[in-house]
Amino acid sequence: MKHRAHIKDTERSNEWSVLRIMSDFVKGFDELKDLGPSVTFFGSARFTPDNIYCQDATKLANILGKKGYSVITGGSAGIMEAANKGAFEANKAESIGLNINLPHEQTENRYTTKNLSFDYFFVRKVMLIKYSLAYVIFPGGFGTLDEFFEALTLTQTGKITKISIFLYGKSYWEKLYDFIQTTMVEHHTINKCDVELIIMSDNIDEIALKIDERLILHTNELKNDGLENTAYYKQAMEFLSNKECL
Repeated sequence: MKHRAHIKDTERSNEWSVLRIMSDFVKGFDELKDLGPSVTFFGSARFTPDNIYCQDATKLANILGKKGYSVITGGSAGIMEAANKGAFEANKAESIGLNINLPHEQTENRYTTKNLSFDYFFVRKVMLIKYSLAYVIFPGGFGTLDEFFEALTLTQTGKITKISIFLYGKSYWEKLYDFIQTTMVEHHTINKCDVELIIMSDNIDEIALKIDERLILHTNELKNDGLENTAYYKQAMEFLSNKECL
């Protein structure tokens, strides 16, 4: 039964699979198109609420929520629930959960103002990344690593507007970060400047401040690209006009 979903998928005609994929994309684009400045939180679903990383995710999301940033997560337990809780309790912006249909671990948490469910991981990943100007990566497993490196790849290759990528939890991430900045650079599989795409910090206030700075840079980039008439640019400028976010 564990692999039955994959077997069923391969048995379906290509045409039906395309329609299901399209349906996932249309649902996400339609529901999130009017979202203003947002931050996505990634991290393990396995942590309990008393875990220090969950507590810190709630604090950071609450700070950002009070500034007016919407918070986006995978909509499940652990770090995701903790971040949604912080944003929900701020009661000033959306607390969004983008769930995935899985046989285990993935259940909706109760701290979302908007909750969507997707069939495909890659569609859900697009939605988690597309609408945010910063990503905060808390400790997590394979799924979190997948999302972290996807965000790095898209930023490095210029496929998305440059965003801020934070690694939270130095004691958890430092060996991976060391591998990136030494082994990968020494073997020339990445450039030294690519390491600068990552900001490793355990300072919640510093992260919140850098996200404010990223929003200002982001609006300038949109203006320079001739996108002043887009709905997102107007929303961002309206957001910046609120002194509480600065």
